[in-house]
Amino acid sequence: MPKALLTATVQSHIAQFHEPAIRLLHEHGYEVHVAARDNLDVKEGLTLTSPDRIFDVPFERSPASPRNLLALRQLRTIMRDNDYDIIHCNTPVAGVVTRLAAAPYRRKGTTVVYTAHGFHFFAGAPLLNWLAYYPVERFLARVTDVLVTINREDYARAVRFPAGTVQYVPGVGVDLQRFGVDAAPSAELRRELGLSDDDFVVLSVGELNENKNHATVLRAMAQSTEPRMHYLICGNGPRREQLESQARELGIDARVHFVGYRRDIPEMLAMADVFCLPSFREGLPLSVMEAMAAGKPVVCSGIRGSVDLIDPHQGGVVVAGADQALAYAEAFERLAGDADARRAMGKHNRDRIRSFSTDAVTAALMDVYGLVRTDGGGAG
Repeated sequence: MPKALLTATVQSHIAQFHEPAIRLLHEHGYEVHVAARDNLDVKEGLTLTSPDRIFDVPFERSPASPRNLLALRQLRTIMRDNDYDIIHCNTPVAGVVTRLAAAPYRRKGTTVVYTAHGFHFFAGAPLLNWLAYYPVERFLARVTDVLVTINREDYARAVRFPAGTVQYVPGVGVDLQRFGVDAAPSAELRRELGLSDDDFVVLSVGELNENKNHATVLRAMAQSTEPRMHYLICGNGPRREQLESQARELGIDARVHFVGYRRDIPEMLAMADVFCLPSFREGLPLSVMEAMAAGKPVVCSGIRGSVDLIDPHQGGVVVAGADQALAYAEAFERLAGDADARRAMGKHNRDRIRSFSTDAVTAALMDVYGLVRTDGGGAG
């Protein structure tokens, strides 16, 4: 039986984003292993049960952490003890460590795949990012058989790298059935969250960290003249206390709801009026794809990844520059007062997101993995 190894810095990344890849490999007769640090205890209700074997490897997000050297040694042992046909690595640190460990096995026929979920070097990125990450990624492309990118800006840059091949895949896929557009907004859920049917609800989903830039939306709420607007933030993270303090200082804490990590995102989206992602950096944001599948207009920053998804004026509002609170406030006010525009944008997004569905991604991964038959065929 052929074997495949999927790696990422943390197990939640695999659980949230790579179940379609695991299912595809299983359907083609592969035994699938996962190597990542176990962080599922902080993701309430999130499980990783589909792999055949899971290795808890001590990756750390900081490239300078000495624990990544321990991860490298552990990965070398795992690869030595298993005869992998495919090794597919994800996330920057795990991508570096895995490819260093896998380099000798390429000469024995193992196919090494790396998915860049958004290079840290991009148009407008700090110079330090370019100095720290660009040379590493370009060098490691030499030991990468398939370099996968998920947005057009990264693809245009990666095709100049010395990888075996560079392929575009439309993200990690969104389950269109799970985010059924016929789901009725739940009055009960609104009551649970302290909202009325008349409130205008803006929803964000994502870790509470600096990159997600929730602080700009809080300032936007403080500047807005729309009294019905409430902001719901799904997620946990290191900036929660700081954001809660900011909401109190701005006098909007009664209209800002920190609801923590949620497993009912389809229901949250069905209940919301608008989705917002004001991030400074994204690869191809799954949260935006899920909002589009749910038929919601999207207000987002004009960054790589988000602009691959949202057509300005047709699918929502794209704010030029990630830190423009007044522009966000004006976008929310305009959408709050125009239900017809919200419905039209939602319909446009539902149509557009079909190209980014789980089925579309699975078809692309067939080519990435070189799968040509369903009776245990291996990598090409």
